[in-house]
Amino acid sequence: MTDPSKPFLPFTDFVNAVQAAQHAEVAALPAAQVSGPDEFEKMREHVLKLYQGVDVPHSFQDESGQVFDCIPIEQQPAARAAEAPVIATPPELPGSSPESAIQPPTTASAAGTDAFGNARICPAGTVPMRRITPEEIARFQTLERFFRKSPVGRGIQPTLSPLQFGVQPTHKYAHAFQNVNNLGGHSFLSVWAPHVSDDQFSLSQHWYAASGAAGVQTVELGWQVYPQKYHHSKPALFVYWTADGYQNTGSYNLDDGDFVQTNSAWTLGGTLSPWSTVGGPINEIELACHLSGGNWWIYVNGAALGYYRGTQYGGGPLATFATTIDYGGETVGSGVWPPMGSGERSDAGNTHAASQRDIYYYPAPSGNPALPNLIGQQPSPLCYTISPGSAAPPWNRYFFYGGAGGSSC
Repeated sequence: MTDPSKPFLPFTDFVNAVQAAQHAEVAALPAAQVSGPDEFEKMREHVLKLYQGVDVPHSFQDESGQVFDCIPIEQQPAARAAEAPVIATPPELPGSSPESAIQPPTTASAAGTDAFGNARICPAGTVPMRRITPEEIARFQTLERFFRKSPVGRGIQPTLSPLQFGVQPTHKYAHAFQNVNNLGGHSFLSVWAPHVSDDQFSLSQHWYAASGAAGVQTVELGWQVYPQKYHHSKPALFVYWTADGYQNTGSYNLDDGDFVQTNSAWTLGGTLSPWSTVGGPINEIELACHLSGGNWWIYVNGAALGYYRGTQYGGGPLATFATTIDYGGETVGSGVWPPMGSGERSDAGNTHAASQRDIYYYPAPSGNPALPNLIGQQPSPLCYTISPGSAAPPWNRYFFYGGAGGSSC
């Protein structure tokens, strides 16, 4: 993150600063955890690779101080790494819900100008890429740790085996799932800003998953509060993936050239604002995921955001379909866990507990929207609970979930 109190650093000056960055200088920063000079050099080289040969016509800063550079679509890291051009026309999303979100939040790309007078919008033909810096990556011990799902490393897809709940005791869940062949799904997620410390995160998301020879494969999308990554405690829009059980593959957003963004109106990693308040206004974001033309497309408020190429799954199950749909909350802690959602338990109900509603999925192979039969699981009920339900529109299939967290999870 860039400090809002400091002068705005133009893109060319930023690249020059990365080229000149030194381990000793960055390692002395208060939040730095980088393990040594060799690991820092990997981090610095990764940043330079992300921006190699890139022409940036415009940059801006969001309300949290993060800088976004407007990258020509064909020059974004995932496009440069692909063997095919970026798909110009996104596929139509089947059965898009006519319901609108309750006071839908936006990210910085729809929020006027920043403190330096820069328009928070990218020119046509470009997409906003959150500026990754050596200082940000150095908050993690290694470059590999920076790519992983959480501050403590690998993530766990909770539905595939009950035994996996004990594999990663730092991860806690309240979620609702169904094991069914699918091409993705849809829901409205209420957006909150739970209080989270630097060694924690709290999120609400979709998982679409299948177990392959190399481990679980996933497409993931939602909002998260993750201070160690974003250096603030506000909810951010994110996408994530893995092809091998979070071992050697997986990264957030545009951080490692895995996701192809096609929409300039949303900032991945950008702050979602406004968010919900307990007993007050509820703000939601509509998210959907659909496998079409061999690619996993992600949609925000009905519009295509971009896609993961099916070839990234190496001929594994997610190259053709997923076998699990899953929706809910996840937290990470070490001895103490943060609030999930609003911080209220699921029985607090509407306007108090966090929720996902209008949940449906796309069965494989037809892809025609269908209502799920979700099974709720709350493996840490002292801290987090979930209450699935069914109602008339606009709720349809839904659940309330969340809790205060603490040290007794």
